[in-house]
Amino acid sequence: MKETPKQLNNGYINRILATFMDNFGLNRTASFVVMSIAFLVIVFSCFWFFHSAPPKVITITSGEPGSAYYKVAQKYAEVLARDGVKLKILTSAGSAENLKRLADPKFKADIGFVQAGLAKGQNISRLVSLGSVSYQPLLIFHRLPQPVEILSQLKGRRIAIGPEGSGTHSLALALLAASGIEPGGAATLLDMEGEDAAKALLAGKTDAIFLSADSASSKTMRELFQTKGIKLVSFRQADGYVRRIGYLKKLTIPQGAIDFGNNIPAQDVVLVSPTVELIARENLHPALSDLLLSAAMTIHGRAALFQSRDDFPAPLENEYRISDDAKRFYKSGKSFFYRYLPFWLASLINRILVVFVPLLIILIPGVKSIPALFRWRMSLRINKWYRILMLVEHDSMAKLGSAEIDALTMQIDEIESEVNKMKVPASYGDQFYVLRTHINFVRGNLQDRKAALQK
Repeated sequence: MKETPKQLNNGYINRILATFMDNFGLNRTASFVVMSIAFLVIVFSCFWFFHSAPPKVITITSGEPGSAYYKVAQKYAEVLARDGVKLKILTSAGSAENLKRLADPKFKADIGFVQAGLAKGQNISRLVSLGSVSYQPLLIFHRLPQPVEILSQLKGRRIAIGPEGSGTHSLALALLAASGIEPGGAATLLDMEGEDAAKALLAGKTDAIFLSADSASSKTMRELFQTKGIKLVSFRQADGYVRRIGYLKKLTIPQGAIDFGNNIPAQDVVLVSPTVELIARENLHPALSDLLLSAAMTIHGRAALFQSRDDFPAPLENEYRISDDAKRFYKSGKSFFYRYLPFWLASLINRILVVFVPLLIILIPGVKSIPALFRWRMSLRINKWYRILMLVEHDSMAKLGSAEIDALTMQIDEIESEVNKMKVPASYGDQFYVLRTHINFVRGNLQDRKAALQK
C-alpha cells in the first residue's frame, strides 16, 4: 500500500527524532524540543538575513526643479546607481518643507537637504545628520541707487523673502528681525519664490530680494549679476550676525570671481551663510549611510567658490546629532568589505558575518550542551533509585523475620515498577539494565534469606 504524504512526513520526522535520540542521548520529547528550537532559530536567522539587506530604492526630498538642491540630488542619483541603488527624487519648496517631511513619519522620505537653523519648533528626535555638505550663501540683490551694507537700510522697501516653507524665507525673517524689520511694519515683505522674485526685481516691482541655492537656479543668479543697476548686499555687520546666530558662517566673494572679464563683482562682497546638512531618519540602513557619505565626498569634496578641497562633507553638529554610522565613517572611512568589494557583495558578506556567524557560535555550543544537561538529569534519576535500593539493602543486613523480609521484597517490587516506567533513550540502555540487574540481585538475596528461614 502506497504511503500518503502525511505518513511520509511523519516517517521523516520519526527518523530525525531517532537520530537525535541515539546520537545525543535524548528522549523523544527532549529531541523534539531541541529540533523545534533549532528550526525556529534558523528560520528567524534566515528571515533576519533577508530583512536586514539594504533597500534598493531610497527617497530624497530636494528642492524646486532646476534649483541647486535638485541638481545635487540628480548627482547623488547618478553615483548611487553605480552600486545598484535607485534614488527617487521628490521636489519641494526647499529646506523647511524637506525638514517637515522628514519629521513626519507618515511621509515617505529617507533623506533630504536641510539648511541649518530651521529645527526650532520641529520634532527632530528621530532625525540624524550625516554631516554638512556645503555652504548655502544668502544673496541679497537690490536696485537701490546707493550701496546697501546694513539690512536696516531696507526699511520701508519692498522685499521678496522667498516662499513660506523655504530655508530662504526662514533665514530672511531671522536676519530682518535682528535688524529691526518685522512683518507688518514699514517694509513690505513678499513671499515670492526665486524665479518670480528675480523677474519682479528686474521689472522694478521689488526693491530687494533674498535668494539662495534652494530658491533660484544658477542661470537666474548669473542674469542678476550681469544686469546693470542690480547690486549685491555686502554684509558690513557679518561678524556680528555670525556671533549672534551660531549656525551662520562668514564668506567672501573675491573681486572678479563671478566674471573676471567684466570684473563682477567690482569689489569683495561679504556674505553670511548657513550650512546645508544631509538629514536622514535614524533607521537609515548603515550600508546606505556609508554609500551616501561616499557619494557626498565625490560630489561635495571639490574646491569651489566658497570652499576648499575636502572641506565637505564634514561632521559639523548644529541642531541635529551626527549619526553613529556617520561618526564611524568620518573617523575610519568605509568598513573593510565596502572599501574593497562591490556594494552588493560587501553587503552580502557583512550580513553573513552579522547573522550566521553569531548563530553558529551560539547554536552549536548550545546544542552540544543539551545532551550534557540531559545526561546529568538521567544520572540524577538513576542515582535516585540506587540510593533507595542501597537503603533497602542496608536494612536487609539486619536480623529479619519472614514478615520483615516480605515487606522489604515489596519495596523492591515497587522500586522495580517505578524504574520500569522510566523512558530511557537507547544510549542509556546499559545503565538502565545494570540498575535492573542490581534490583534483581538485592531481591535474590532477600529470597535466599527467606528460604533459609523456612528450612
